[in-house]
Amino acid sequence: MSALLNLKNVHAYYGAAHILHGLDLHVNPGERVALIGRNGVGKTTVVNTILGLASLQDGHVAFGGKAHTKLRAYMAAQHGIAVIPQGRRIVANLSVEENLILGAAVGRKGPWTVAEIYKLFPILQERAHTPGTALSGGQQQMLAVGRALMANPELILLDEPTEGLAPVIVDQLAVIFNQVAEQGTALLLIEQNMSLVVRVAKRYMAMAKGAIVAQGEVVNSRDGLHDLERHVMV
Repeated sequence: MSALLNLKNVHAYYGAAHILHGLDLHVNPGERVALIGRNGVGKTTVVNTILGLASLQDGHVAFGGKAHTKLRAYMAAQHGIAVIPQGRRIVANLSVEENLILGAAVGRKGPWTVAEIYKLFPILQERAHTPGTALSGGQQQMLAVGRALMANPELILLDEPTEGLAPVIVDQLAVIFNQVAEQGTALLLIEQNMSLVVRVAKRYMAMAKGAIVAQGEVVNSRDGLHDLERHVMV
């Protein structure tokens, strides 16, 4: 079975700044993986490297078993990988529904349609013709999730999806992420909220100084939570 996503010995840069140092990472079909670590260790750079926004200088990134050393932003989407970016990045001049439709631009067929997204997030249907940026933070995150699902992806990269959100919204998102995963979509969850990680992920990789320094099974318990928190403090 080929991994949906495989980064091998990746060295990535922003200009002259060397951020990722020989990073190895993979996500298999249907997996729920968490990428954890302190601020500044390179977690978002992993996403930016996959999207071709950081400069890949050595190593390769493989989508569905096909390795690439020169990446472009469209490649991940073509291979069934969608991104929920840090900060949500809702398109300001589009309505809620138009933002959702934008997510389907890659043209992949599958179960996720605007109607199905509205079943998942009824509040988005209520505000379908409202500018996307007029929504609350929690509603914008729901819109970002819905937009990613509209691509009918095999894998979703979630970059700090709970940043700045109230605990009640985080609880709602945990339920949604599990529902999506149970339908077969793989998740790579980049997150500092360890209580969310233990509720959603099954495997973790901990980063420090631009590389993976520990990995293992996620245990949904108080001891499991403390173990993950210890890795984040590395």
